[in-house]
Amino acid sequence: MLLSARLKAALLATASLTLLGAAPPPQPLGIGDPLFPHLGNPGYDVTAYDISLTYGGDNTAPLDAVTVIDARSTARLERINLDFAHGEASSVTVDGEPARFTPAGEDLVVTPASPVPAGSPLRITVRHTSDPADPADGQGGWVRTRDGLVMANQADAAHRVFPCNDHPADKADFTFRVTTPKRLTAVAGGLPAGRPLTRGATTTWTYRSAHPMATELAQVGIGDLTVVRREGPGGLPLRDVVPTADRQALEPWLRRTPEQLGWLQDRLGPYPFETYGVLVADAATGFALETQTLSLFERDLFTDSAADRVGTESIMVHELAHQWFGNSVSPAAWSDLWISESHATWFEALWAEEHGGRALEDRMRQAYRDSDSWRAAGGPPARPRAPEPGEKISLFRPVVYDGSALVLYALRQEIGAEAFSRLQRAWVREHRDANASTADFVTLASRTAGRDLSAFLRGWLYAERTPAMPGHPEWRSDAP
Repeated sequence: MLLSARLKAALLATASLTLLGAAPPPQPLGIGDPLFPHLGNPGYDVTAYDISLTYGGDNTAPLDAVTVIDARSTARLERINLDFAHGEASSVTVDGEPARFTPAGEDLVVTPASPVPAGSPLRITVRHTSDPADPADGQGGWVRTRDGLVMANQADAAHRVFPCNDHPADKADFTFRVTTPKRLTAVAGGLPAGRPLTRGATTTWTYRSAHPMATELAQVGIGDLTVVRREGPGGLPLRDVVPTADRQALEPWLRRTPEQLGWLQDRLGPYPFETYGVLVADAATGFALETQTLSLFERDLFTDSAADRVGTESIMVHELAHQWFGNSVSPAAWSDLWISESHATWFEALWAEEHGGRALEDRMRQAYRDSDSWRAAGGPPARPRAPEPGEKISLFRPVVYDGSALVLYALRQEIGAEAFSRLQRAWVREHRDANASTADFVTLASRTAGRDLSAFLRGWLYAERTPAMPGHPEWRSDAP
């Protein structure tokens, strides 16, 4: 697993120390994320997940599943906490030996037959169900489509699908093995590992990632789907997955991806993964999601007769830009989300400007007018307020999108377009396949500009009121 050891150690240090004393009663643990303190688990780093799912054809019925987690302990473990909810575990083994287990909050607390020494490899195997029924709190995980399922795990719903260390700081390799009735098609992020295997009435599809991935970015789609393949810039294999009935109607949108990829590569450098494509779900989600190598979109975005061409393409570019910002370079903590969303919004707005849509400066001027109100409602970009209980999706507020893109606009005004472009390229190059924080961004921005920008960026990232915009002293922010 590739991640910033310093950042991960900072998140884990306090929580890991508690594991060295006498084991308390089973209880949910976390790595102390400021926004989601119970997310993730101390004491181990996951290196790989191997997840087998068996879908019987009814998208309201639990799937049978086996999740195998390869990890390395970072502390002596008498118990191992996994994030897991909205499913039932039937057995757990640790290194092949049966282990006791009990649910505690949204954790599954596993007690191995003997304590795991620090620095040891371990394999945890959990047999469980994965329930696609809508949870009472509507916090995500599986999304039911007209004839199947897709995943929407952001911000913290992967553990409602499979047991995991559900925090983006612990990226890992993934293998998905999905068994379905043979009339259906299953897809997942990454590339196929061999041909689908049909036995009797079922087919098993296997996919593997070539790069580490945060749990929130995992994707599995099941249904009456058609896989459309084409070639992207430099021979990159592209794979779009669409409802079979909509194959022809969606083609004008699907064929836009190669141009969008080339446009972003001109600005950021090579695409960071092994493949890309869009997964179009026949479901009313109200959002698009940058699941790694296979971004999720709702069907109506493309089939609504009132859809704006530039607006729809800009949303596609937003999710594609996330493959660099958020997926390849993942946040070290959820308060670092502004880095990912600001850049995705930036390139969304830039694409729109260059293709006949609204001018970037006009959009930023309006964002500046609204900025103080956004900060009052949700906190400043790099210190957002925690979402209300039961409303975790509310973390994705306007201050995270245009309010954070405004930070980038101010930075470009301050250091110039050429240095700003070098900073964006350096960010995705130096932190590829890893995690990075707001402090890392300030450090790299200062190094790129050749001067200390910490004081300048402090106000833009952390202040309750929006600083003056460089080059635009006439801009005013409305009172909250």
